[in-house]
Order: sequence, then structure tokens, then C-alpha cells
Amino acid sequence: MKKIAVTLLILMSFNSFSQTKTTLEPKLENCAWIAGNWKGDAFGGQVEEHWSEPSGGSMMATFKLINDGKVSFYEIEIIREVENTLILQLKHFDNDLKGWETKNETVDFPLKEITENKVVFEGMTFEKLSDNEMNVFVDIKNDEGEVQIVKFNYKK
Repeated sequence: MKKIAVTLLILMSFNSFSQTKTTLEPKLENCAWIAGNWKGDAFGGQVEEHWSEPSGGSMMATFKLINDGKVSFYEIEIIREVENTLILQLKHFDNDLKGWETKNETVDFPLKEITENKVVFEGMTFEKLSDNEMNVFVDIKNDEGEVQIVKFNYKK
């Protein structure tokens, strides 16, 4: 009888511990906090990222990097619902809107996990610090093939 009570106590403790980091369903409403107009510093310049509210099964964003008063590049990004999960896709553009990727090519980041304050894609993570601040971590491969994690700190 004591063994059963101890086992139940351990299981209840483990269950309550495992719930401290609850994984949420892969739905747009669980990452809607990303929506808004965000600004920060990165790559030696100023960055802007504007995310729409979820609608039509997706969220969309534009990104702009400004160095020395001139646009270095743009991105168009989407998070969309696909087969019971989410995927983040983007395309890069020079300052004259010439695309980096081919016409039908996108850079894809499959969803790994969503928690109350994080949306983790393979290669990109959004971390909510407050209603008006978030970090975005992006894996960027250099010319030698090494991956560097770049942090973008954004404020509304």
C-alpha cells in the first residue's frame, strides 16, 4: 500500500512539473501576440517588422533593414496553417525588389513547438518578453557553412 501511495505521489508531482511548460496547439491564435509593428537594431542598422493579425489562415509580415539611411534588403514573411501545423515562409528582396530566391522558391521554417511565450520554428524562434517587447532568434549560415544565431530585440 505504501508503494502505491509513493508511486501516485511521484506521478502527481511529475505531472504538475511537466505542465509548467505547456505546449499549445499549432494554431495561429496561439501565436497572435506576434502581430504588431516592431522596431529594433541588427546587422549594424535599424530593422522594422510589421506582422498582421491572423486572418484567412495566415499571418503576414514585411521586414526592412536600413543601414546608413538606405534600405539594404526587404523580406515578405508568412505564417500559415498547413496540415494541422504551422509553417513560416519568407522571401528576400534587394532594395530594388529584385528577389534573392527563384520565382517559386521560399525559405521555409517548419514549426517545432508553441508555448505561452515562445513560437519555435526550425531555425527561427519568437520569444515574448512583454506585450511591447520580443526577441527573434534566427539561425544564419555563413560562407563557411557554420550556423550563427542572430538575436533581434524588437519593441512596439
